[in-house]
Amino acid sequence: MATKQKKSVTYNWQGKDKSGNTSKGKIDAVDLATAKALLRKQGILPKKLAKESSLSLFSDKNAAIKPLDIAYFTRQIATMMRAGVPLLQGMDIVANGVEKTKVKELINDIRSSVNGGQDFAASLEGHPKYFDDLYCSLVSAGEQSGALETMLDRIATYKEKVESLKKK
Repeated sequence: MATKQKKSVTYNWQGKDKSGNTSKGKIDAVDLATAKALLRKQGILPKKLAKESSLSLFSDKNAAIKPLDIAYFTRQIATMMRAGVPLLQGMDIVANGVEKTKVKELINDIRSSVNGGQDFAASLEGHPKYFDDLYCSLVSAGEQSGALETMLDRIATYKEKVESLKKK
């Protein structure tokens, strides 16, 4: 007798990593317990974990890329790298988890560039509409110092705060 495979659900999470830094993101899992276990394996102690609502920020597949999309991408890549996932593999995972076609194309273009031998910062510079000089310079500094995941985490926090201020 064949068993039915459960469908994966996206959960929004917020928690603390091993260093005590607060981070947030999304994770796909078949149920809440599995999502918690996956986060713990990544070294994250989840504080908030809930199913993503259908009114997601990324639900309109053909919508334009917004600054919050870039902040989300940055946060996800930082989280992946902190968990020990290589940059290229992390970009694959993030691209597969994003519903917006334009964001997915952007991530895949950046990934192709990095896979072709360019630095991550140089790949981002090819998209000045989404990644300004400050962003690219900070990523470059993170690459050169060996602390890219820390720098990406700080950039994501900065971008999220800027967007929050714009809303106010």
